[in-house]
Amino acid sequence: MKTSQPTGMSPDTVAKHSRLRGATKSHSVCPYCAVGCSQNVYTKAGEVIDIEGDPDSPVNEGTLCPKGANTFQLVRNPHRVTGVMYRAPYSDHWEQRPLDWAMDRIARLVKETRDRDFIERHIHSRGHTVNHLKTIAHLGGATLDNEENYLIKKLFSGGLGMVAIENQARI
Repeated sequence: MKTSQPTGMSPDTVAKHSRLRGATKSHSVCPYCAVGCSQNVYTKAGEVIDIEGDPDSPVNEGTLCPKGANTFQLVRNPHRVTGVMYRAPYSDHWEQRPLDWAMDRIARLVKETRDRDFIERHIHSRGHTVNHLKTIAHLGGATLDNEENYLIKKLFSGGLGMVAIENQARI
């Protein structure tokens, strides 16, 4: 018995399909600016195979700027650094280090700096309580949401006493 195929199409043409067939779609936010354009990220077998603007988003309605449209190249670039890189003071080269090492080092340096530089009372203002730290700053990213910024503000100003807390968001 002969299978029927559409007239004028080769078996190869009939067998073609979208590269996204069978892919898992996840929603994400463009990492570049503060607009917060929504993206659809398509994966197969744990690998990102495509990133597109989300047509259901009220923010960007599926469109992306040139940087956002190239997010896939950011993810799949063979030159992208994917591990922790460390350059020791006065060194002329970078070393790859484990993530746990980097997190412990950051925590230790923040604690050492806070312990050393925290000011509880300001002498020039008649001994008023200030509880501040002027030697560490925080710059947040554009894709942080209000809740994340709230927690950052509470942790870094209220918890650590940091004065210089900024966010690059423009919304």
